[in-house]
Amino acid sequence: MASAIGSRSRLFLVASWVAASLFWSQSLGAQQTDPLPDYVIDQYGEPPAIPSGPFSDALRKAVEVAFVDSIAQEAWGRDQTQAMEEIVASKDPRIVWIISDLMRFVSEPNLNATLTKAASSLLDTKIPRRNNWGAITDHLIAWDIPAPPDYLKTKRAIFTTILPGWDKIFVEGTIDWRHVSWGGVLIDDRAYDRTHDPCNCIPAADNPQVSSAQDATWLKDDDIVFGIEVNGEYRAYPRRIMEVREMVNDTLGGRDLGIPYCTLCGAAQAYFTDELPAGIKRPVLRTSGLLIRSNKVMYDVNTYSVFDTFLGHAVTGPLAKKKLKLKQATVITTDWGTWKREHPETTVLVEALALGRDFDFRNGRDADGPIFPVGDVDPRLPVQEDIIGVVTASGKPVAFQRSKAIAALKRGKEIAYENVRLQLDAGGVKAVGADGSDLGSHQAFWFAWSQFHPQTELWPG
Repeated sequence: MASAIGSRSRLFLVASWVAASLFWSQSLGAQQTDPLPDYVIDQYGEPPAIPSGPFSDALRKAVEVAFVDSIAQEAWGRDQTQAMEEIVASKDPRIVWIISDLMRFVSEPNLNATLTKAASSLLDTKIPRRNNWGAITDHLIAWDIPAPPDYLKTKRAIFTTILPGWDKIFVEGTIDWRHVSWGGVLIDDRAYDRTHDPCNCIPAADNPQVSSAQDATWLKDDDIVFGIEVNGEYRAYPRRIMEVREMVNDTLGGRDLGIPYCTLCGAAQAYFTDELPAGIKRPVLRTSGLLIRSNKVMYDVNTYSVFDTFLGHAVTGPLAKKKLKLKQATVITTDWGTWKREHPETTVLVEALALGRDFDFRNGRDADGPIFPVGDVDPRLPVQEDIIGVVTASGKPVAFQRSKAIAALKRGKEIAYENVRLQLDAGGVKAVGADGSDLGSHQAFWFAWSQFHPQTELWPG
């Protein structure tokens, strides 16, 4: 991850935007009303009380002194310390969302400690010293603390002041902006089919060069690939390349595809980006540099419409207004040896697309669990258990524990749920309909699938 910004004057500039938004805001008056699951209480404890109504004049003044005056003075003095004490005394945990957003960019130890102490007091909980930003954000998500007034305006100011390029990203929509954080990288805003243009970002690959299986001598048989079939045409996307690119815009079997890979979620997905409603141009998917509960936030570089990466829904911008939802093709996660043996006609992306890098985030950086805040996780499976996820014809999401499903299918057992049937395919698993039609399944970590499909069924039940 890229290093956080440590300049005090830079932070003061950001804080001025925060103060301006908070000072003139009125409270939304939202409060936690739905009971939290027992497992959330067991892990995080009881949430704090959440006040309703507008900010008091005293709180507004305290915010002005703590942020606006400190910017003018370029120092944090006694007046600011007293103002922060008044903010803490307000017992309004909604403000912690803004503290969390600021902390993501703060590296100055004393200021970080001040913000951590304030957040800990407002949340009425003890925050560990290690990964304090992550722990604070986990609590906010798990407890479903409401956003403060004018939150998007404030958050947009913070993010766009510190890192340019997000002006068109932070707009109104159906996305929950509370859960969005910085992933440590910059936005990929290169135009379509500029794969070879350098960028200080995670560079998507457009129209990638491919080779035959016979010519792909650089791949070892036990290398992980993501296999896709469209209209009888097969292609393998090596994980080694997808760890570097995280997004491919391709054409396979006469269909256009956008293929995001979230290293943090262990999930490669394939969305059809053609045959869209009239008046909608093919979306060109890119990595925004943002995360939502440890899942990459992708967007269309043509319209700057943000998509829910897991669901394929446009959630902001012109494409959200048109209610665009992309359909999925199945992605098989397997090893190269088995894939090429069962599909010898397959093509595969060429080694040059890996840019000379050979990452294995799953067994390295991410081996001990999510490295970004995810909040509460459904406890029915371990956080990083592999599942095969699909949505039934009735709209019901269902997850199949991969290890158990493969073992059962190898024993000849039928696995069915509503219209869904599981099949073995080239060492992986896919979901098809009763008529054999592709249902657009993919593999993912349990924490990711369950938080984006909170009402998911789990096989075996």
